[in-house]
Amino acid sequence: MRQVFDELKQNGFSITLVSDIIERNNFSRKFNTLEYFAIYLVAEDLNITVEHKPYHIPGGNSVFIGPQKKVEFGNALGKEIYAIIFTKEFFDKTSKDSIYLNSSIFFNSKSHIFIAPYFGNNDYNKIILIERLKRFSAIDEKNIYFSAAHNAIESLILDAHLHIDHKNDPKEHLESVSLVNRFTVILQRDYKIEKKVSHYADELRVSSRKLTDMTEFVYGKSAKQMIIEKVRFECEKAIKFSNKTLSEIAFDLGFKDEGNFTNFVKKHSGKKPSDMREMIG
Repeated sequence: MRQVFDELKQNGFSITLVSDIIERNNFSRKFNTLEYFAIYLVAEDLNITVEHKPYHIPGGNSVFIGPQKKVEFGNALGKEIYAIIFTKEFFDKTSKDSIYLNSSIFFNSKSHIFIAPYFGNNDYNKIILIERLKRFSAIDEKNIYFSAAHNAIESLILDAHLHIDHKNDPKEHLESVSLVNRFTVILQRDYKIEKKVSHYADELRVSSRKLTDMTEFVYGKSAKQMIIEKVRFECEKAIKFSNKTLSEIAFDLGFKDEGNFTNFVKKHSGKKPSDMREMIG
């Protein structure tokens, strides 16, 4: 899992077998999409739980899941299921790209996921999409590979657009998603120094109530909950993967002292930071 995060941090894009991600994550099937967008290419039947709601995905479908979603995979080990994960910054280059990302494909108020069939059969996608990306990744030109990756994502999203119920896709949805997207960008920037909803509301020039209404509409979570989940994840990641002391981690993440850091982690993760390190060790 760390390898995937490193690739995302460096490039903003990753394509990996879900089975490989599970193995690298000590066979844990639970993940959080965080600030990332995810497209799963499901060649074989898959059971998946998103935000505690179970879904059965027949083989031959693509599954679109937006940021800040808790995901748990069922029968994914050993199956041909690819995860395409990318950041907003990687894909959102034009106003057209922004419309694609802000649509109900990734931000569906009626469901935590969006399912669309492949445009073509599995062999088509394996050869044209997956193998094509692998060939481009072998080229010693990052820009070419990233262009190919962007085109692959765009093709999948365009195919999914054929299955949107445009009559029931309200205009206010785009406005809400746009504001919440800006919130997640500021949260990524400021989570170490600001953990209050009011700070982010002020940055966006809306009231705290308005911001929370929008995050609940788009994600089904309050703004406060999103801040806590972001900070909790960064705490756990630093505890598990950093060589720094717990005091140093606490300082880096904006806590007053190690005691406050420990209390926060224990309250929101159920384990003390020291216990987490002992388990990893």
